Amino acid sequence: MIELRDVSKIYQIGDERVHALDHANLHVRPKEFVSIIGPSGSGKSTLMNIIGCLDVADAGEYLLDGMPIEAYSENELAEIRNRKIGFVFQSFNLIPKLSAEENVELPLIYQKVRKSERQERVKKALERVGLQNRAKHLPTELSGGQQQRVAIARAMVTEPSLILADEPTGNLDSKTSREILGMFQELHEQGNTIVLITHDNDIARQARRIVHILDGRLTEVTL
Repeated sequence: MIELRDVSKIYQIGDERVHALDHANLHVRPKEFVSIIGPSGSGKSTLMNIIGCLDVADAGEYLLDGMPIEAYSENELAEIRNRKIGFVFQSFNLIPKLSAEENVELPLIYQKVRKSERQERVKKALERVGLQNRAKHLPTELSGGQQQRVAIARAMVTEPSLILADEPTGNLDSKTSREILGMFQELHEQGNTIVLITHDNDIARQARRIVHILDGRLTEVTL
């Protein structure tokens, strides 16, 4: 599903060239649960942005489902992000003026899914995360854990082949974090491919494989 071959990304900061990714290689098979762990500044966010088609590499090759990403136009990349990839962020990224169900529905509107089907899929997604009774609530009326559940429902409502989670428990207490991680385990057991990015060893161990990133280089961790 995901294959990075000698991928590099360099940023020019003043007179200094910073290798955010330095000949990174990664292979994630369909239905795998992989965590990528590293400290702040190690290249985690850059790696996620490239895997999620939010950014492109300066060198190397990225294949998603066997197709080189470099061959796609901006419009095609936007289509891939909307149909193939579900994103879950540390800051939830919910739209404050929209209810829980409206936030979950949004990617389906972008996909031009008809209204009756949208309503059915949104209902099922909220039921899967246990928030069917909070569908009409605004994000400000929900706890942090409930907001993250809405974000997870939004990520999976499009039935993506890949879920990318960037520090998904970073703003949550330990009890809520365990609940959210339990949801990722359930999603994995249901056949979803998950890449979870974190700086926390305990969270990284929730995955079946752990990849360490430091100074833009990736190394496999033996469990």
